Amino acid sequence: MKLKIGDTVDVLDDVLSGQVTAIKGNVVTIETDEGFELTFNASELVKTKSSTLRNNVFNSASLKQVLSEKTEKKRHSTVKVKAKERYLPTMEVDLHLHKLVNNERGMTNFDKLSVQLDTARHKLEFAIKKRIQKIVFIHGVGEGVLKMELETLFSRYDNIKYYEADYKKYGLGATEVYILQNPNNR
Repeated sequence: MKLKIGDTVDVLDDVLSGQVTAIKGNVVTIETDEGFELTFNASELVKTKSSTLRNNVFNSASLKQVLSEKTEKKRHSTVKVKAKERYLPTMEVDLHLHKLVNNERGMTNFDKLSVQLDTARHKLEFAIKKRIQKIVFIHGVGEGVLKMELETLFSRYDNIKYYEADYKKYGLGATEVYILQNPNNR
């Protein structure tokens, strides 16, 4: 894919998009919708259609057609839960600081993050030793620093897969970790 100045692009591994402002070899500089200039390798970007095209697609649909699609009765599908998963209790680890320490007065942000990460590491090691398959780490939404640090921690383990936890139960502030019990048979 050949990018040129003025193209609208999305970043593959992040929730960023913007417009190409400069290209030097394989390094592409984009200006985000918020006005920040960021540099990426060309392989980290994907060219998207312009927003005017996206808007025109919705303008061409008739209002009656859209309303009729929205009001149609749709069959509700039930999610079948395996018997094994139904009865397995999920280990939950709440990493909110007020749950971990009695008094956070005098702690720096680094100290707070260290306590949270140490707790997560200890609970993860415990679960691996006790062969617990599923853990949910409740980290909260915030600015996302703890979530990113947790993902870095999880990526150090070969026998772990992690996902966003169930939105209905935890909202956006939790990560579900699966510990593969037999990593050789993946």
